[in-house]
Amino acid sequence: MDVFVCAGCRTELTAPVSRVALPVHAHHGAWEELHPPLMAPATYAVDPLPGGPPWRLWEDVGSEEAARQGVYAPVYSVSFGARNRIVIAPGDSRSMTLILDKCEGYCRGVDGRAGPNLACEGCGRAVATRMDDCGMWQTVWLEPAAVVRRPSGLPAGPKPDWDDVQHPEHRVPPVEPDGSWSRRWEAAVGVALAHLVVAAEGRPVTLPAGPVAELLGSAVGGHRRAGAGSDARTVGLAGPGIRAIGPRPDVLLVPRHPLTGEPWRPPDDEAAVVVPLDSGVWAYLAYPGETSPMPATGVLPPGVLRDDYPLPPRPRRLLTSHYRAYNDTLVRLSAIRTPQLRRYYDARRP
Repeated sequence: MDVFVCAGCRTELTAPVSRVALPVHAHHGAWEELHPPLMAPATYAVDPLPGGPPWRLWEDVGSEEAARQGVYAPVYSVSFGARNRIVIAPGDSRSMTLILDKCEGYCRGVDGRAGPNLACEGCGRAVATRMDDCGMWQTVWLEPAAVVRRPSGLPAGPKPDWDDVQHPEHRVPPVEPDGSWSRRWEAAVGVALAHLVVAAEGRPVTLPAGPVAELLGSAVGGHRRAGAGSDARTVGLAGPGIRAIGPRPDVLLVPRHPLTGEPWRPPDDEAAVVVPLDSGVWAYLAYPGETSPMPATGVLPPGVLRDDYPLPPRPRRLLTSHYRAYNDTLVRLSAIRTPQLRRYYDARRP
């Protein structure tokens, strides 16, 4: 496990933490809602893309300079913040204090608009940004130039691997306890759909029957035409523990590695066209679980619902993708610069 210390005075700023993949919903929550911590306790992740202030307007930046920041299509503003910022759960922060004149927020917390708002208690250096306002996952983002990673001396647990995505506990249910769609699902679907737009090359797509079509059909239909013509691109699930039957689909929905974030690829076809999906969301689609078809005796088995009890809440609308997650991902895919996809993007800009 690692700890992060102040680059100026070497004060320890975090509890011991182990690295995991950056969650795909890191920057995408639901507006006017308070969210729990993004990261699990004792974990951290690194965002390789620029993030946070300073922001510059697209018309002032230009396409070439924006591309160097990893943005390939027009957006309102482009981040020129630091790359490789480190995110931890607020509960894993240590020896940091708020910089009170940098605690702006929308209404219920701080949003980091003014840059780092946490200072090292040892030397007063600005080292991190606390974010917990409406629509944001609770996070502390360590500035890469202000901290240094050091071994903690404590052994880390087993590193997450492909086997983990096959375990029942890895699945992320699509519905929250209050009956609304999972915010993690909405963001994950938005990210995956941006990749699907590029993978489909402007063609209609055909989803496989079952959980994929039932849960993602409406969201996909909002961005790509459905169809089964000769030019339709077929989509299928692939990944650890799934054995291919019949012809391989044109596009594979695959999980991201829980440690590296890299998409799974079939061992016999490294050139396959893949669309990466949040591993917890993918696990639910691949292994949704089943209710036993045998008559129940005694206590009810897990998953069986009784009609003399209130049924659990269900969403009142079909699942849609998180617009910002979709758009922010799409503009960072270099293929959006091709004429066909650029026309698609321009036609759908608000």
